[in-house]
Amino acid sequence: MDLILWRHAEAHDHPDTLLGRQGDPLDLARRLTPRGEKQAARMATWLDRQLPAAARVLTSPAQRAEQTALALGRKYKVREELAPQGEPHALLELVQWPFGKSPVVVVGHQPTLGRVVAHLLGLAEADCPVRKGAIWWLRYRERDGVAQTVLVTVQTPELL
Repeated sequence: MDLILWRHAEAHDHPDTLLGRQGDPLDLARRLTPRGEKQAARMATWLDRQLPAAARVLTSPAQRAEQTALALGRKYKVREELAPQGEPHALLELVQWPFGKSPVVVVGHQPTLGRVVAHLLGLAEADCPVRKGAIWWLRYRERDGVAQTVLVTVQTPELL
């Protein structure tokens, strides 16, 4: 199974810098900046060439995540489990890791995506930084009867 974790591209700051918090209604309405729109388009162009037609795309209900997913030009489903401050185990359950049949692209947020990466790769830290607009492509496989999670690639919009 392939799991592609895509952090939403750069978005405008929360309008309430004093009391606002991730996942509140104002946060969910935040849109991509012009730079974020370019990041999403650049990554989507690269990603579309790599993904098989059968890949599923799931996104957070946050506006900035949906805008990022839209850049890919494929059908996607909005899933509440992927909202800001989501639980890594809920994400993995949603995508049916590691036994899902088709590749899944998840457009989401930090720290959830970084926690999923850290967990799947067995990192000592509980969280792994994931840059805005970047993808982490992970693959589950069995080799000689041993389950493995392989890091296929990490891409950032700036490197494409």
